[in-house]
Amino acid sequence: MASLWDDLEGLVDSPSSFSAKSGERGTITPKAGFNAGEDAEALKEAIEGLGTKEKILIDVLTQRSNAQRQLICEAYQEATGRTLLEDLKGDTDGDLQDLLVALITPPAAYDCHEVMRAMKGAGTEDSTLIEIFASRSNQQIKALRDVYLQETETQVTLALRDELSGDFSKALLLLAEGQRDESTTVDVEKAKEDAKTLYDAGENKWGTDESKFIDILCQSSIPQLRQTLVEYKIISGKTLQQSIEGEMSGELEELLVAIVKCVKSVPAYFAECLHESMKGGGTDESTLNRIMVSRSEIDLMDIRAEFKKLYDYSLHSAIESDLSGDHGDCVKAICGGDD
Repeated sequence: MASLWDDLEGLVDSPSSFSAKSGERGTITPKAGFNAGEDAEALKEAIEGLGTKEKILIDVLTQRSNAQRQLICEAYQEATGRTLLEDLKGDTDGDLQDLLVALITPPAAYDCHEVMRAMKGAGTEDSTLIEIFASRSNQQIKALRDVYLQETETQVTLALRDELSGDFSKALLLLAEGQRDESTTVDVEKAKEDAKTLYDAGENKWGTDESKFIDILCQSSIPQLRQTLVEYKIISGKTLQQSIEGEMSGELEELLVAIVKCVKSVPAYFAECLHESMKGGGTDESTLNRIMVSRSEIDLMDIRAEFKKLYDYSLHSAIESDLSGDHGDCVKAICGGDD
């Protein structure tokens, strides 16, 4: 496993999912010859008939783009006087309901609701916050922030500040600002300088100066950070990830490692998260649902390829052996083919 993250060969020139356009490497694309009214009618019949016909719900909602699903929601409300959201909540339950609701939610609102869910109740689901804020582009974070403000009349950063503390809070709040440098030009000298700063703040001193890691990793551009990772390995003989894992612990370590992994390869990061969500006894359905839905129109094809490379079996077969019933069928439909 380590070899994937240790290999920095060709890193600086490889494409990044942070700049991926929606639809380029997704498993779900807009349906040709789409008719929102027909789809709304099919869903209405599936829900209103005797017993809900889950197969129809799955077939329609997993074979349309999110933009098309929004049009279906409008047509459904016009035809029935009810929202599709209310009807799905009334007629389905459990993990399938969560997944179908996720599919009809606009991407920014879905991210926003997942962040809200992670902060709800006693304690915080830090792993969800880490996954979302470490892997999203500035544009995606700004869209999430807008929905959060619209729905709660408060800034997401203020809500996070109330929930979190210490260096973890500082780092996550920087990411949640959505202000990461977006320059595509790489300054090699600056990368060498930053690599030296990180080395001196960690490996090369007694104790660790976490603030230097936070500043550089949460604010530099992705191309610049890739060069910094390469320079760091030259200086220290270790990867930055190895140094962070050796120097830090807890949520801050988890967040900074997630950032480094996403800088290197967002699809490989998500392939690993999906594997984690399904390994051992029981499944982390909320993580599985979130990754499958949120990446379905961005880079799920690449995630599938990385999964196969990492684990020698396909994502589709992992889902098949881990999930059953309608929920399993729905996740497999989002996954697309078997590699």
